Amino acid sequence: MHVGLPPMKSTLLEKIRIELRARLDRLAKAAMDAHAAATDPGSKAEGKYDTRSLEASYLAAGQARQVDELAESLRIFESLASLPEFEMEDPIDAGALVEVELRGETSHLLLVPAAGGLIIEDHGLEITLLSPASELYRKLLGMVAGESSEEPALLVMDVW
Repeated sequence: MHVGLPPMKSTLLEKIRIELRARLDRLAKAAMDAHAAATDPGSKAEGKYDTRSLEASYLAAGQARQVDELAESLRIFESLASLPEFEMEDPIDAGALVEVELRGETSHLLLVPAAGGLIIEDHGLEITLLSPASELYRKLLGMVAGESSEEPALLVMDVW
């Protein structure tokens, strides 16, 4: 049995979806605004050193890529029915919620397929999402509660 009450993974999954939808809505609006600025006749260069239109088009393209990435993350989370449950002695794998001491500070990490870096608050805890692109995600795979590593200074305290 775990010490303390862990966040419910179904609740976490829904909070992730809600946050991704909100971010996607905001970013899509910003991307549309940037596109409008890039194509506005008023942003046409007034001289050979005027790069407003070029800068606006770069911004619009970058934001469009971010919208695509965020939409893909949301699609992935909407396709997940649930996250697996883990016992404290189970090796860490995708879907695990892990309490670690990292460089002397306690952190809560959720290993998920996408949206790495997103922080979700639940039951007074800040839970950071780790995706497979993260070195820490890969380091945690296969570890068990009580196991530690030196680089980075890491101790797995609990697994849900």
